[in-house]
Amino acid sequence: MSDGGRRARRAFIGSFTAAGGPGVVTAAVAEHGGALTPLTSADSVADPSYLALSPDGNTLYTVSETAEGAVAAYRVKGEALELAGPPVRLDGSGPTYLSLFDGHVLTADYGSGSVTAVPVRADGRLGNAPSGQLRHSGSGPNERRQRGPHAHQVQPDPSGRWAVSVDLGTDSVRVCMLTDGRPELRREIALRPGSGPRHLAFHPHGRHAYVVNELTPTVTVCRWDAAAGALKPLAETPVLPDTPAGDAYPSGIAVAPDGRFLWTATRGEDVLSVFAVEADGERLVRAGTVPCGGHWPRALTWHDGFLYVANERSGDVTWFAVDPATGAPERAGAVRVPAASCVVFG
Repeated sequence: MSDGGRRARRAFIGSFTAAGGPGVVTAAVAEHGGALTPLTSADSVADPSYLALSPDGNTLYTVSETAEGAVAAYRVKGEALELAGPPVRLDGSGPTYLSLFDGHVLTADYGSGSVTAVPVRADGRLGNAPSGQLRHSGSGPNERRQRGPHAHQVQPDPSGRWAVSVDLGTDSVRVCMLTDGRPELRREIALRPGSGPRHLAFHPHGRHAYVVNELTPTVTVCRWDAAAGALKPLAETPVLPDTPAGDAYPSGIAVAPDGRFLWTATRGEDVLSVFAVEADGERLVRAGTVPCGGHWPRALTWHDGFLYVANERSGDVTWFAVDPATGAPERAGAVRVPAASCVVFG
């Protein structure tokens, strides 16, 4: 704890241990300037590629992005992480994302095309086994990438009523609820065939959502109706100024807390794209691109006036100061983390 009983500012960085990553890294966050300083690491879980922190900051949850598929919980003990029980097998392969929803951890299982729910106990530990799973079905026109479902992200909507999952393989977004711990599909929204949706970010006012597409370098602007749990695609906006020579592989997406700007990361071009958000969230206007500060930007996180980019193949986390008037990111620093995959803050 810091002086006065306040929790010290911390960041947690996921990485791929199979590619030489250190596991989960705990880092200090500078009070001014956004700099990260690695403190400790924990490698008890294989390939902890995505993380989520409990609301009280005492428990860190991680996927194990392996063929077997698992989730695990760490106790946050100052600078150290302590495994809170053995990893829980999912009966779903390659989980790429997890989030907290309605007393459970939800995972998006890319390999098996499923969403799995694991109960969270009152003390933050995970239950011994999943309580339910929703298997996606369908395919898309890209024969190499869309022969079957590939759930890539699942998260609560801003109202907290719905869990929204994004499936790259079926070109769709699914809206679910939990019933007795089981994810149940309420509706499926089709996006453009072949777009390959990867991640979704909500506008802070909760009436619009933005889907970054991996197979075509675009963002789909959608209207969100929280009362009905309905998503309506409106338009697609390119993330790059020109057509790329090869596959671009857009990845991360983030929206400013005031809703004025949106950013995406594109791995094949190693750039961040900046958008002005107009018409009360209904229109995106691309304002430019900047280098991502490394190679293969996998995830993009906004925190306290800075954008943090986990550059997987160059093995670093780079942070950018954001101009509050234009949304333009300016590189401010970087830290070495082999096979970095995501950054969360607590």
